[in-house]
Amino acid sequence: MSSNDIRKNFVFKKEVAEHLQEIAKRENKSMTKIVEELVEKKYNEVSKEEKLKALNELAGSGTGLFGDLTIQKIKANMDV
Repeated sequence: MSSNDIRKNFVFKKEVAEHLQEIAKRENKSMTKIVEELVEKKYNEVSKEEKLKALNELAGSGTGLFGDLTIQKIKANMDV
């Protein structure tokens, strides 16, 4: 354990614990490593969803910045 590690205790149903143990054995990894990878994978999905949501909220915010002005009205009022 490093200084950045935090010990947490989880309680799994017997069947889930057996599945975790089997996955770890097949992948030649510790059960902790399997859980870490699954958590990071899920967190990345959630993070992408949040970023996409924020981007979608920004979409359209560029419209209406000039009130009722349009490009055509701006061009018509320019001294050319």
